[in-house]
Amino acid sequence: MTHADWLLVSGERGNAATRLDERRPDGEAWSRGNDARPLVHGAVYFAELLAGISAMRAGDLLLFTDWRGDPDERLGGPGTEIGTVLGRAAERGVVVKGLLWRSHLDSIHFSQEENRHLGEEIAEAGGECLLDMRVRPGGSHHQKLVVLRHRGRPELDVAYVGGIDLCRNRNDDATHRGDRQSLPLASAYGPHPPWHDVQLALRGPVVGDVEAVFRERWQDPSPLSRSPLSRLRSLVHRDDTVADTLPPQTADPEPCGTHTVQVLRTYPNRLLSGYPFAPDGERSIARGYHKALRRARSLIYLEDQYLWSPRVVDCFAEALRRHPRLRLISVIPAVPEQAGWLTLPMNLIGRIKALDELRRAGGDRVATYGLENHAGTPVYVHAKACVIDDVWASVGSDNINLRSWTHDSELSCVVHDESPDPRPPRDPGGLGDGARPFARDLRLELMREHLDAGEPGAPASDGLCDPVAAFEAFAGAADALDAWHGGGRRGPRPPGRLRRYVPPDLPALQRFLATPLNHVLVDPDGRPMGMRRRNTF
Repeated sequence: MTHADWLLVSGERGNAATRLDERRPDGEAWSRGNDARPLVHGAVYFAELLAGISAMRAGDLLLFTDWRGDPDERLGGPGTEIGTVLGRAAERGVVVKGLLWRSHLDSIHFSQEENRHLGEEIAEAGGECLLDMRVRPGGSHHQKLVVLRHRGRPELDVAYVGGIDLCRNRNDDATHRGDRQSLPLASAYGPHPPWHDVQLALRGPVVGDVEAVFRERWQDPSPLSRSPLSRLRSLVHRDDTVADTLPPQTADPEPCGTHTVQVLRTYPNRLLSGYPFAPDGERSIARGYHKALRRARSLIYLEDQYLWSPRVVDCFAEALRRHPRLRLISVIPAVPEQAGWLTLPMNLIGRIKALDELRRAGGDRVATYGLENHAGTPVYVHAKACVIDDVWASVGSDNINLRSWTHDSELSCVVHDESPDPRPPRDPGGLGDGARPFARDLRLELMREHLDAGEPGAPASDGLCDPVAAFEAFAGAADALDAWHGGGRRGPRPPGRLRRYVPPDLPALQRFLATPLNHVLVDPDGRPMGMRRRNTF
């Protein structure tokens, strides 16, 4: 099997206006010879990002996009606040450019004020950070990327892509005790919500692709907001409304590894005037999943913040129906982040419908889990990662829901190794090319953490390469921990952090699900149905 069997070839992206598929003279829609490393947990990512930014010099280039940015969030200890670190880089002569979503008011728990303050700190130091509201109504810019380019030192160039924002709650590690700089979630998560997340560190030619994604958005000539109120607010606060010119993009870094990486996005078909680089939107994340899932034979391993919407999980369900040996493991938050009397049922509607669809297709070959730390506090799963047959691996900002596949801006990277993994089983589920090292190692790293592999009584991690053994190891660990809780927590706590996912039995939710018109009134993502105009992929 070749890369073209798993990745989108030129033309399959469905967006002829982007420069991404025209950057290479060979016409390939992906870059070869990269080194991709998963950075599991915000603490790991933040430590590496801090070291990288601190080493940048005058004339280097730092680009970033984010959904939320908190200037006082520390990458390390005191003095490493993200606003301070970016400001110091700008003062040293690093060209610092950022795009942050201009979101709703903080009174409804979004992030307009934090993003404005981060932009102000960067601007005062000589950088530039624009508050970007060029989205469809009800949508957001959800991409999370950082690009570090080094003038005269291209071997240091690196791009970071994934699910981790530069904001509070994210600086957690494998112990999952939570970020000391916290924002409140549902009360079940406690004062410092434990947080599970994944980012990719990318080196090699793909850095140029990620930079091109930033440049397309930065060079969009459309006003940052079409709202008269937002424009007036910008004038009052003297926000920048037009982006300064970026220095020309330099040549891509030289090949340095064995990973082929494809950059995928979601952009909405923006009303009235489309993006110049995606006039009718882009659905390459959804298209990439559809293509890869048609090849799934053995195991789909998924970590996701939402797992909502039957329309989105239909391609997973179809894969389960086609192949009776295929299994699916999903790791999701045990409790939605918002647990109010109205928001909790609304957050659960799409998930319950999606899980029902998957179980109808796969029966007991489908297993869904939540996580807890060793103190018994639920872990909020914010990761957006998927591994299919230990061959195809995706990490990005996109969730398995309709918003991420149609309505918001998203960014994901698919990694496909250029050589098979020599470890047995070489050929899971009958696939001709067998597992690939990156995909398998990512799955094993995540699974070993959730199983507490290496602790007494934990399943042997060396057998997890086998998809059936991995599926059974998760089931056994979760059943043991559930039984321990059910028995009053007597005796030693079993190893592992997995709990079987059981949605809460809420009378209000059951009444809503039984209402014949609920599918007309509310989108499975919890949005008004009117927001679904042309949401196709």
